[in-house]
Amino acid sequence: MVKITKKLLFLILLSFTLIFGNHAWAEWTLNMPKGVSPISRDIFDLHMFVIWVCVGIAVVVYGALIYAIIHHRKSKGAKAAKFHENTKLEIIWTIIPFILLIAMAIPATRVLERMEDTRMSDLTIKITGYQWKWQYEYLDQGIRFFSNLSTPFDQIYQNAKKNQWYLLEVDNPLVVPVHQKIRFLVTANDVIHSWWVPDLGIKRDAIPGFIHESWVVIDKPGIYRGQCAELCGVNHGFMPIVVKAVSEKAFEEWAAAQPKVGVRAAAEAKSKPSSTPIVKASEKEIEAPMTAQALGALGKVQYEKYCLVCHRADGTGMPPVFPALKGSSVAVGRPISRHIKMILNGVPGTAMQAFAEQLSDKEIAAIVTYERNAWGNNTGDVVQPADVTAVRLGKAEDAALDNAAASTKNNPDNEKLVTPKEEVKP
Repeated sequence: MVKITKKLLFLILLSFTLIFGNHAWAEWTLNMPKGVSPISRDIFDLHMFVIWVCVGIAVVVYGALIYAIIHHRKSKGAKAAKFHENTKLEIIWTIIPFILLIAMAIPATRVLERMEDTRMSDLTIKITGYQWKWQYEYLDQGIRFFSNLSTPFDQIYQNAKKNQWYLLEVDNPLVVPVHQKIRFLVTANDVIHSWWVPDLGIKRDAIPGFIHESWVVIDKPGIYRGQCAELCGVNHGFMPIVVKAVSEKAFEEWAAAQPKVGVRAAAEAKSKPSSTPIVKASEKEIEAPMTAQALGALGKVQYEKYCLVCHRADGTGMPPVFPALKGSSVAVGRPISRHIKMILNGVPGTAMQAFAEQLSDKEIAAIVTYERNAWGNNTGDVVQPADVTAVRLGKAEDAALDNAAASTKNNPDNEKLVTPKEEVKP
């Protein structure tokens, strides 16, 4: 027998105080969150029910085991009974687990049925996973945008102190109204991802070629964070999710202020009197020329947002998966259209994805201009949005594009497109 001393009793009481004290419970984070939606609370209640069933089983099984060890030990003169089977006992320990499984299966099935019921939704949002960002498309409102990690790379590279939401902050959060049933259509553009927000009780795999449905009704305004829960590549940890729940009025105001795409954009253009003709879907608007400095500044920003995670801040990349851009034949060679096409269409069979649907012609022109003049590349080439438009539509002539991009080399205003102060430190 274990002798209970004052010291042992003190340690036992201290342990119970730490475990079951109010402060300890307030900081308890091992359990899953209860969430802010009906379905998340259903999942939490089901989880706790199953946990307590398992606790009850453990108490009975381990209690009987401990009792047998203590009261039937050899030192007390106990002798092992000799028997081969007990039919009644075997029937009992078969029936009881069966009943317990049925008792857990019934509420679990009901929760699963509610999780799959996406009917009568007020808002439908399509979620598409990319390496390594999310695209959100409000199908009824004609709103579409990308959501990228916004944590400064100085923090990622240990050059600055990490903030509270390190790797859990984005430039464009998903804005949704409270008290409305929101239907999510989840898919992916390249590899398998998983859209997971614990507070909403949602975790849906995003698989290319498939659409998985889910829904949520958020009870109170707030910001709820999640992450990609499927290992999707080297920057899997750089795919945070931020959902901003606002009042219905605030959501309507936000939606009205967003630029529209597709059919909704055309409908709004027709409803507004204007002397400017509506651009057809098959046509491409030619953007105005930009100065070399403006292209370089924009290119630096866009490079850090879309390209830096693979090709690094100093352009050296991570070969062989992510090639270097510093001094590469793509970034300093000819024709320049090859450089543009690689960003537009990607490289099949490699980690280089297509950005034709993700970036505008102005943004691609800025990135190309930046890459061709950063890290000592210093080609002096300036690529305009119209050049990217021509390549996108297949109307570009390589010689003309190369000559136009190089025509600024001797212009004093464009001698340095990327100054030393603008260079990004790795």
